[in-house]
Amino acid sequence: MSETGKPISRIDGHLKVTGKAMYSAEFNQPNMAYAFPVRATIAKGRITSLDDTAIKKEPGVISVVSYKNALKLKPLDMPAQAKAGAAFLGENLPPLQDNTVHYPGQFIAVVVAESYEQARAAAYKLKVHYAAEKAATDLKTELPNSKKPTKLMGEEAQVNGGKTATPLATSAHRVDNTYSTPVEHHHPMEPHATVAVWEGTDKLTLYDATQGVGLTGAIAAYFLGLPQENVRVIAPFVGGGFGSKGLWLHTLLVAMAAKAAGRPVKLALTRQMMQTNVGHRAATIQRVALGTDTAGTLKAIRHHTDTYNNLTEFFEPSGKQSLVLYKAPVREVTYNVAKLNRGTPTFMRAPGETPGTFALECAMDEMAYQLKMDPVAFRIANHTTQDPMKGHDFSSEFLVDCYRIGAEKFGWSARSMEPRQKRNGNYLVGYGMATATYPGGRSAASVKVSMTAKGDVTVMTASIDIGTGTYTVLAQTAADALGVPVNRIQVKIGDSSLPAAPLAGGSQTTASIHPAAMEACALLRKELATLAIADSSSKLHGRKPDEIGYADGKLVLIGDDKKTDSYADIMSRARRVEVEACATTLPVSGAGLTVPSALCTPREIPAEQNSDSKHYAFHSFGAQFAEVWVDEDLGTIRVERFTSVQDVGRIMNEKTARSQIIGGVIFGIGAALMEATEYDKRWGSPVVRTLADYHVPVNLDVPPIDVHFIGKADPHISPIGARGIGEIGITGVAAAIANAVFNATGKRVRDLPLTPDKLV
Repeated sequence: MSETGKPISRIDGHLKVTGKAMYSAEFNQPNMAYAFPVRATIAKGRITSLDDTAIKKEPGVISVVSYKNALKLKPLDMPAQAKAGAAFLGENLPPLQDNTVHYPGQFIAVVVAESYEQARAAAYKLKVHYAAEKAATDLKTELPNSKKPTKLMGEEAQVNGGKTATPLATSAHRVDNTYSTPVEHHHPMEPHATVAVWEGTDKLTLYDATQGVGLTGAIAAYFLGLPQENVRVIAPFVGGGFGSKGLWLHTLLVAMAAKAAGRPVKLALTRQMMQTNVGHRAATIQRVALGTDTAGTLKAIRHHTDTYNNLTEFFEPSGKQSLVLYKAPVREVTYNVAKLNRGTPTFMRAPGETPGTFALECAMDEMAYQLKMDPVAFRIANHTTQDPMKGHDFSSEFLVDCYRIGAEKFGWSARSMEPRQKRNGNYLVGYGMATATYPGGRSAASVKVSMTAKGDVTVMTASIDIGTGTYTVLAQTAADALGVPVNRIQVKIGDSSLPAAPLAGGSQTTASIHPAAMEACALLRKELATLAIADSSSKLHGRKPDEIGYADGKLVLIGDDKKTDSYADIMSRARRVEVEACATTLPVSGAGLTVPSALCTPREIPAEQNSDSKHYAFHSFGAQFAEVWVDEDLGTIRVERFTSVQDVGRIMNEKTARSQIIGGVIFGIGAALMEATEYDKRWGSPVVRTLADYHVPVNLDVPPIDVHFIGKADPHISPIGARGIGEIGITGVAAAIANAVFNATGKRVRDLPLTPDKLV
């Protein structure tokens, strides 16, 4: 592969820096109206009256939609939704279907007007009265009422409950501490926005900021009672998501408003609404216990999480990595989940592993210090090459290499075991490290590739680029699979009318769509070879397909590079202006890695074919190293430099991959040092409302970040050997920083964020 792996700059970069890249809110329509939602001001209860008489007379108001007059949607029915591909919701609450309030900020009505300003002004004048009920607003207060869920994303939620008590009690060395993480919000730069356009009564187009056009379309079709082919979702560019985009039902709100208004309608959520209506990472209280023998060999790992949810079965799965990392004879992972009247928690970049690695990796550092072992050496001594729960080998695993390379690149050998040994003026200097991990996922996907007689290639799939570089890397894959330059390839994505692809989440996009692109290109080459073989004017006439290779826009006889036939010549003689092929690939093993036909819609995977998943566990791994400077008087913490080494399979584009890890590390710095959403315990509403008071890292907070990749292909996940990279970069970052703070100061801070008040 000549193009794959190269640090090619983003092919969509020029559109973005010149402002020509179109985001959902920019698809303005003729005769378009504007919607603004009305939100509940109580945390729990019922609406007793909603008087819209006065605001209907406000300037520009077209309609007011509430539970009193809203279009009736299909009710929640999980089996039917699953069959329709619409079961994956942010919250189980179709909008405006009754007068019940479940959390402050819940959408209870929507005003449609000629302008955004008119809709917003009128919305604030809507008269609403409530019968408020006692709300659950605080996690610690509600824990006595919590429940132990039995399932977590289809897996057992309570693993080996109580089974670590004896091995922990008999361990020569033990740590057993509680760690907490706060509510965090995604806050992508681009707010959620949707434009809804009806064509007649049964065809709908949504321009939506979504991580999955197919999923958003399926959800809209199901609840609106439309055939899926009648709903088209378009999202060519998405300004970040981090798990927050694509699962929320404000898209239905816009469609309902457009139906009521009889014209296209735009809704753009405010930053305040993004605090309440599109999910967040729930707070966690985690208790982690480790036990070792006198030599430092782990005997038991126990990881318990208290957290909450609302209007969904999802909860923050903070024990996930504790089922994967390290060799221990017994491990216990359990959860208690309370119900709070808050906006519904959801997936946020590396759900589970982000807060979970903070707790586990801080506990590992505490144990290493108790043992007087180097933290890297302690991890290597307890390293496992198998999934501890399944007993399967990892499909590809180079974590020990990550530790060793990271330690060398970072200069770990200069670290002192005892805290408070390094100083720079008034700053205490500390080194810390942690392990990173995230599952390697892959789903079925379809890609169509077409080539014109002029040699221009178009690659088409309903995938999404949420800032990860999908446009660019997909072009690189096609360039190699066809032997044509990247600049002759156009990539079309972000449209549900294109061949189906999975949600851009769970770090699965690259591993899913690129095998399909390779197979589609192979089918296209096969079509061209068939034309050449049958053509007496071709130098390849009469040859067998397996004798023919390709390079530089030509088919080539293997072993005789003088016998060639260009794609353009083949198509010209055959009087073809275009050749195209479409392929679907499935995450199964061996020959089943692809569907060897022009099939172009994902289908169910035959269980008996999925043998690699029965023999291997798919995970990515990494090592994070941080140097911090802590002001001894003020307690302020600066991350001075950071090294991240990642084992994520083949690197498809070193520049975009590095960018993803840098972004993840910055995300982790925010989680470690500043990010937290505070709530008013009286009313249940967030008091952190904007990016002015929800602090995220800015340029001066970000140090030099040194990124390295192992770069070895995973031979089992797909023919390209790449695993996802979008989420692993954040995992372990907060723990590495917290461990460095201990090394600097001698003080353990087990509650995020690591603010000065917790040190001074």
